[in-house]
Amino acid sequence: MKYILFYKPYGVLCQFTDNSDRPRPTLKNYLPIPEIYPVGRLDLDSEGLLLLTDNGQLQNRLANPKFAHPRTYCVQIERIPDESALNKLRNGVRIKNYCTRKAKVRLLSAEPNFPPRIPPIRDRQSIPTCWLEMTLTEGKNRQVRRMTAAVGFPTLRLIRIALGSNSQQINLTGLEPGQWRNLTIQEIDMLLSFR
Repeated sequence: MKYILFYKPYGVLCQFTDNSDRPRPTLKNYLPIPEIYPVGRLDLDSEGLLLLTDNGQLQNRLANPKFAHPRTYCVQIERIPDESALNKLRNGVRIKNYCTRKAKVRLLSAEPNFPPRIPPIRDRQSIPTCWLEMTLTEGKNRQVRRMTAAVGFPTLRLIRIALGSNSQQINLTGLEPGQWRNLTIQEIDMLLSFR
């Protein structure tokens, strides 16, 4: 079995082919490993931790929302939210006809140390930005972006930094955008123990 941790850069499709009229970079540009598949997805304009494997059972278990596996993101947003907006994110946000599950959300006191995004986010001098750390147990399409927009704070940059809970977690430590590595035996055992 193969278990790969990849730091997906901005602008890379979370698949191995692109049949569009204007092809974009795909996982194939970075991962020369046959027959592995992403566990879940990151949007084209999102960055960070992507797990890939050829273990179909594990892939299903980690991607299926009924198992509620935590995923942690660092999110740069426009403006500074007050406690009321943070509590809305924590308690669940209505997006169209769906209410998100409760989430762990905290305002970071300092900007995290991530490599610069290429291209950089838009910089508007008159509008401050800040960073949130958000841990979700579901992964609906563009969920983090929709949640922050629903409470009035559009997402500018989104980076998945970890999979699992604080005591059992796989994270991006040691990787730069575009780099990948095999999971350690301990990480594989931890993944296989997730229920």
